[in-house]
Amino acid sequence: MDAVEARQERRRQGAAERSRWRKKRREKDRAKRAQQPAPSVQPPREHGPGRPKTRQGVVVSAKPDKTITVRIDLTRRHRHYKKIVRGSTTLHAHDERNEAHEGDTVRVMESRPLSRTKRWRLVEILERAR
Repeated sequence: MDAVEARQERRRQGAAERSRWRKKRREKDRAKRAQQPAPSVQPPREHGPGRPKTRQGVVVSAKPDKTITVRIDLTRRHRHYKKIVRGSTTLHAHDERNEAHEGDTVRVMESRPLSRTKRWRLVEILERAR
């Protein structure tokens, strides 16, 4: 029974040490938060409830009638490794007047479903392809 009691005592000591460490860590975090100034004015939100999302991308295909395929390039920083991760997603957008061509930079806006794959609508052509 002596070994069991010794092990229990070591576990209690370890738990107490972890508790002290956590308490010290919380105090440090509170002090750090107190030093940072509170944000005074929030920037306007890009989208929210009742506001459709907008995306900017490059037209990769304009072959179907009144439809364009837009590639949206995404860059974000990896949470843990802090590396810039690049990716892209493609979506189909409705082009009512067939005015966008391959290579154009366009802005699209979220809309109601227009077909099986189309959920976006062309808003404007930002830059024409050369």
